[in-house]
Amino acid sequence: MSRLRIVGGEWKRRYINFHAAPGLRPTPDAVRETLFNWLGQDLTGLACLDLFAGSGVLGFEAASRGAAHVTLVERDVRTFAALRDAAAVLGTDRLELVRADAVKFLARATRRYDLLFLDPPYRQGWIERVAPMLTGVLAADARIYVEAEHSIERVGSWESVRSGRTGQVYYHLLEALQT
Repeated sequence: MSRLRIVGGEWKRRYINFHAAPGLRPTPDAVRETLFNWLGQDLTGLACLDLFAGSGVLGFEAASRGAAHVTLVERDVRTFAALRDAAAVLGTDRLELVRADAVKFLARATRRYDLLFLDPPYRQGWIERVAPMLTGVLAADARIYVEAEHSIERVGSWESVRSGRTGQVYYHLLEALQT
């Protein structure tokens, strides 16, 4: 097990444990601070989806900052068990944990989300696979945070409005294209 610190909100400075699975890359503290500066620190009332939850730190950060509902989707059994344990320690009913494949989850999801965290495993084509399904689960004015191994200009009908890079990780905030 490894540990991560929540950097802001109600649970600031609390640590969560996560399963250090191969390929799992938790978003570093400095990048999370940048992301939540872009989003605004207060996410009160938002519904958030952490589609490839991994450590769950992005979803936990959103809940810590007041998101009304955060769904964390994770396929791996051991990683999901660690997520469940971390959520139990935080003790809130605003977290919904779903053990599922991302594409299958999106195909049957009924909730609309205001914010999507999209940090899939690299070099497996996940962003391209899920992009056509996003309009079915995201609100018209939803924002998407994406981490990838390369620069991203657009995901479906969302375009990059802010971006950065740390090491080999490119991170982006996307907003719906204006029509």
